[in-house]
Amino acid sequence: MAYKEKRSSISRLAPPGTIFAALFIATYNHKPMPHLYTLGLNHTTAPLEIREKVSFSPDILSRALSDLLGGRKVREAAILSTCNRTEVYCRGGAPEEVASWLEGTHQLRHKSLAPHLYTLRGNEAVTHAFRVACGLDSMVLGEPQILGQMKQAVRTAEAAGTLGLVLNRLFQHTFAVAKEVRTNTDIGSASISMAAAAVKLAERIFPSIAEQNLLLIGAGEMIELAAAHFAARHPKQIVVANRTLERGRDLADRLGAEAITLNEIPDHLARFDMIVTCTASMLPILGKGLVERIIKKRRHAPIFMVDLAVPRDIEKEVGELDDVFLYSLDDLSEIIRSNLQVRREAVLQAEAMVNAQASHFLRWLEERSVVPTINALREHHDALRVKELEKAQKQLAKGGDPSEVLEALARGLTNKFLHAPLQALHDAGNDERTDLSVLYQTIYRLPDYERED
Repeated sequence: MAYKEKRSSISRLAPPGTIFAALFIATYNHKPMPHLYTLGLNHTTAPLEIREKVSFSPDILSRALSDLLGGRKVREAAILSTCNRTEVYCRGGAPEEVASWLEGTHQLRHKSLAPHLYTLRGNEAVTHAFRVACGLDSMVLGEPQILGQMKQAVRTAEAAGTLGLVLNRLFQHTFAVAKEVRTNTDIGSASISMAAAAVKLAERIFPSIAEQNLLLIGAGEMIELAAAHFAARHPKQIVVANRTLERGRDLADRLGAEAITLNEIPDHLARFDMIVTCTASMLPILGKGLVERIIKKRRHAPIFMVDLAVPRDIEKEVGELDDVFLYSLDDLSEIIRSNLQVRREAVLQAEAMVNAQASHFLRWLEERSVVPTINALREHHDALRVKELEKAQKQLAKGGDPSEVLEALARGLTNKFLHAPLQALHDAGNDERTDLSVLYQTIYRLPDYERED
């Protein structure tokens, strides 16, 4: 008999609320876990021109999360948006609705994201979250920045009120797994960062970085990494350009550099041989027209540009200009893949830890999913207990013999507890009666016996 058929036929035998109904639902209608899934895209499924269209800037994330939960069946949500991925972690709702919401939020054509999106459910979603936090799913294998970005995504979801028990537990477990993997394996030891790859590219263009002027646009974590790698090569001059001068000056002081604002860039751009940029701007900072004018001022001296931002800070068309060497995140990833030699043993160790911890978390989810059934069973039996206890107390108040009252109480409770399952067994058909007999033996741990023909 098919699962759905079995469920409907048994439901007719025992009314809702009986012990039998609760036991049967727990066994045959058990959901392994809350409706947990991840929907998104990353550097392996979508090119940069697609990723930048669906990225979320930090200032709109809270509003986006509130909008996602409003009027939909999504009960919990968190959004991880980085240079290389945009992922929505959800409990409840339909992935198809979340995909439509993602398109609508970014005003993209209907179904334009479909070829690039992945949906991971249950076990796959949990394992994926762990792998992302450990750097196993990163463009730069083992890179540590993604863990900080995921923690920030969780803080944003908490502040927006969209993080509930399940997702909160998932992410806390995720962070613990990431700490264990990074502590006990060498997964990050052979990591070649984007910043290091950018330096290697620059050394292919210029005989000596020490003879070049460097402009850093932005003052965030990625620019700080780039600054550290380039500063080790001792460029002739370093300038930091940032939207707020105070934050730019903070980084510049540590580098022994000069600080300017973004508005001052056009006046200074011609003096720079190397430009590395990574801001949260939703619009390009350097356009083709501006760079064309700068090339003429420089008398066609080459300019090396690295754009680490998503969306991009430098218009794509700038790369078409002569004397400009423009590299994007995707360009750097190719270099990293071709040069990266990661110890296979470390990766295998990390994957084993992830899988073991995913199983542990899934057991917690499964245990949590039967809580409503357990509560229903307790309430049902407690109601029977209260009713029989009231009868016993009345008998005692009338002067009944305590031994006889206790015996009647015990007998009454036994009859009440067994009435629903025995009635269901009596009313069941042959096939259903066999299934119920096996079920009762398992639940009550009855001894095996031979059925009479």
